Amino acid sequence: MNSNENTTTTLQTLNDLITALSEGERTTFNHIIHTTKLQKTDVENYASWSEECYTRNCIVDTDKFQLILLCWCEGHRTAIHDHGGEECWVKIIEGEFKETIYKQDKNGHLNLVKTAISKANEISYMKDFMGFHRLENIANKRSMSLHLYAKPIRICNMFDEKSKTFVSKNLCYNTPT
Repeated sequence: MNSNENTTTTLQTLNDLITALSEGERTTFNHIIHTTKLQKTDVENYASWSEECYTRNCIVDTDKFQLILLCWCEGHRTAIHDHGGEECWVKIIEGEFKETIYKQDKNGHLNLVKTAISKANEISYMKDFMGFHRLENIANKRSMSLHLYAKPIRICNMFDEKSKTFVSKNLCYNTPT
């Protein structure tokens, strides 16, 4: 074991996180996000809010990774979706979220696999082989989550509740990059 494996430095600022991700490799992203402790004040400059739907606010978008702040009003939730083949870590900054994971059977039906609750500074992980998921703000207040994608996600598959099929969706930001 080398000395780097033996010590863990907690990243305390958004700039520290961005630097560590920029200098690290994809294989280190899980460790980096788990050793990061951020406060609401670290990300509020990127926040924008909408009563209609959660907002996607770009912090960093490079060929190597994408860091997005999602801002949620009470009751907001995503559609059931995948991640375009990329890894995704969700770090809760403020609030409480329910994640629901589904698998699609051979007939195309979605089956519930599990649900989990995440609170401030907790992290969930998702990759397409695990299924599809939905996030929902279950706090009785505005909430924020930080999403790290290993490589940017430009397109994903979202479940259309009316047609009961997946549709391809181009992703965009609510704030300028």
